[in-house]
Amino acid sequence: MGEGGQRSKWEYWWIALCLSFLMCFGEQVLAQIRYSIPEEVAEGSVLGNIAKDLGFDVRTLVERRFRIVSESKDALFQVNQDTGVLYVQNKIDREDLCDGNGVCSVNLKIIVENPLEIQYVEVEITDVNDNTPTFPEKEQRFEIAEHTALGTRFQIQAARDADVTVNSVRHYKLNQNEQFDIDVRERHDEKIPFLVLKKSLDREKHSSHRLTLTAIDGGNPPKSGTLNITVSVLDINDNRPVFSQEMYSAVVQENVPVGTIVIKVNATDADEGSNGELEFSLSRNLDRKVYELFEIDHLTGEIRVKGKVDYEETEIFKLDVQASDKGQPPLTTESGLVITVQDVNDNTPDIEITSLSNMVSENANPGTAISLISVTDKDSSLNGKVRCTLSDNVPFELKPSIKDNMYSLVIKERLDRERVSNYDITITAIDLGQPPLSNFKTLSVQLLDVNDNSPQFPQNPLNLYVFENNSPGASIFSVNATDKDLSENAIISYQIITGDRTRNDFASMLNINPETGSIRALKSFDFEQLKTFQFTVVATDSGSPPLSSNVTVNVFILDENDNAPVILSPVSTNGSAEGVQEIPRNVNAGHLVTKVRAYDADVGYNGWLLFSLQEITDHSLFGLDRYTGQIRTLRSFTETDEAEHKLIILVKDNGNVSLSATATVIIKAVEPKEAFAASNVKNTVKDDEENNATFYLIITLGLVSVLFVISIIVLIVIQCSKPTDYSCKYLQDANYDGTLCHSIQYRSGEKRYMLVGPRMSIGSTTVPGSNGNTLVVPDHRRRDSGEVGPSEISRNMINYD
Repeated sequence: MGEGGQRSKWEYWWIALCLSFLMCFGEQVLAQIRYSIPEEVAEGSVLGNIAKDLGFDVRTLVERRFRIVSESKDALFQVNQDTGVLYVQNKIDREDLCDGNGVCSVNLKIIVENPLEIQYVEVEITDVNDNTPTFPEKEQRFEIAEHTALGTRFQIQAARDADVTVNSVRHYKLNQNEQFDIDVRERHDEKIPFLVLKKSLDREKHSSHRLTLTAIDGGNPPKSGTLNITVSVLDINDNRPVFSQEMYSAVVQENVPVGTIVIKVNATDADEGSNGELEFSLSRNLDRKVYELFEIDHLTGEIRVKGKVDYEETEIFKLDVQASDKGQPPLTTESGLVITVQDVNDNTPDIEITSLSNMVSENANPGTAISLISVTDKDSSLNGKVRCTLSDNVPFELKPSIKDNMYSLVIKERLDRERVSNYDITITAIDLGQPPLSNFKTLSVQLLDVNDNSPQFPQNPLNLYVFENNSPGASIFSVNATDKDLSENAIISYQIITGDRTRNDFASMLNINPETGSIRALKSFDFEQLKTFQFTVVATDSGSPPLSSNVTVNVFILDENDNAPVILSPVSTNGSAEGVQEIPRNVNAGHLVTKVRAYDADVGYNGWLLFSLQEITDHSLFGLDRYTGQIRTLRSFTETDEAEHKLIILVKDNGNVSLSATATVIIKAVEPKEAFAASNVKNTVKDDEENNATFYLIITLGLVSVLFVISIIVLIVIQCSKPTDYSCKYLQDANYDGTLCHSIQYRSGEKRYMLVGPRMSIGSTTVPGSNGNTLVVPDHRRRDSGEVGPSEISRNMINYD
């Protein structure tokens, strides 16, 4: 390359730098940066530091994924993420890129994330004089009559140069000759050369002339192309055809059927005969597309559609139409024709989705962008205007960008993975043409779990029924909580706490498996020492931060028959269950001789005592009440009856495996005076003994009664606290004399508790519909919740007068 070429190159670079400076300076106003670069520059040439021009911190470019989003696989430009420098990646040919348009520019879309930003950069490709002017044909022939008037012009095919502006064809030059000169006129923004006759032709001297036309562009240095012209001198045909219009115009819709008439041109010739017969043709120096899409009827001048007319490829066609007569030599004239293609809505919108991520956290804030949507339509005007919509019932919306047909898909409202874990978002683009055309794409968005749900128990509180004397270490209960979250956020661990959130109170009693929730009793429970207690189980997930919830467990210890009856009376001085009772011989039948008093620490049927005579000397003389333990005479004494009788009384509870005790009563029949005297002496001693026994009995009865009342109250509160239409009522006990033998029996078939009175046998039942001696408690215990329900819940039974 010579000195002039080097200078031209530096001038282009200087212009590019100046334009870049102006673009950067005007960033605040235009909100878009523009660069300028000549075509054909070497790969790797730098346009500028786009990161600095856009105001980004170069140190964060890699972290923010600073990049160019290109629709082409062969992108012309690329950006260095380490430095922010914009450089040429592939060779640029302006003519291929812009097809000869006046202004050639490439729009770049720059994207950074965290937070999401979109910038638009325009790169203008300036022309370089890299194309030589060329003629459609290497040679053009003219036939000119010898008597042709001076100054007559003959159109020469124009040279074409793919370059634009100053680098296109600037002027024409004809070789030195005497007969012809060159005249250049502007038509359709082109320079059309005409051959002008400046000296009369004489066929007898020169029958032909050979000329050379040179087309020169305005580049530095200029480039040129040549055309050989041959002029044949003919005999005279003195009238040329004349078109009805110097310039024709027509409008045709794209996609019209082949054979459609676009326009009909008209021309006339004043000559007669063959010199006045006309033929029409298209000029031979038109663009190749014209010949592919249009044809002219040589006789009628009708111009018809020959191929598929596409507005998106070419909007305007510029044609030259010729009319030639059949004279010798023939005369030809030309007229211009401009065909404007009218757009038809024949292109559906194209949707491009640039997803930042298809995995979105469910706690993402509304307004967070998850995708970039770009919509294009090759049509123009309203046919190219596009409206975008989203599918219904999705928590997302489209927000338009500063550039037309650019949108951001953002979160519209709070997300909840537990409600909906995946969204298939349909993006529909509809243009405004008539009829409108549409297209759609579906974007799938998966929600990521966040620990926003605490573990939940199926119900709270839980009631647990455990029989006493359980095996230490065996599982007695299992709690189970569920968590709507996933993975680590749904892994639950369990622990036991009390009110002050410590485990010390139950460390020696209970143990819970932190993974399964299975609760084991570390020791055996004793109903007589502990009847009920309460603890709390906390379920905690493994999320960060962890969430927890708790459930209250009410434990009721159920009685087993593990206590034998204890004889309270009679008790002799040596502590054995044996007593001596003296009665007058003159007592009548039904006289109360004495009463056997007994106590059982168990409750319910386990503590319900029955009395029976195991041994007796005379069955006809004494009788025993099986429920009260009272010994009465069955008849009066006779003279033949023995004075001393021994009775062995068996006291037995009603447990499944009953336990028992025996008491021995020796009854002595004495004369009335002796009985009275002995009674006074015994009463003095017995009063002291019974005073002590009564004191301990009162304490024992008080403690047992308090425990019994507390157990009943707790049971009533628990049952009545549940929503129910039932009412809890206690019925007053019937008055009776004897051993306290009340028990509460749960009957699963009737779903109620029975308060069994002292005069009711174990097998007796209450008449249906009667509330006598019945404590009605609704049955709301659910076996599927893990509650342990006994078939029978008993309470204390105590003998007292």
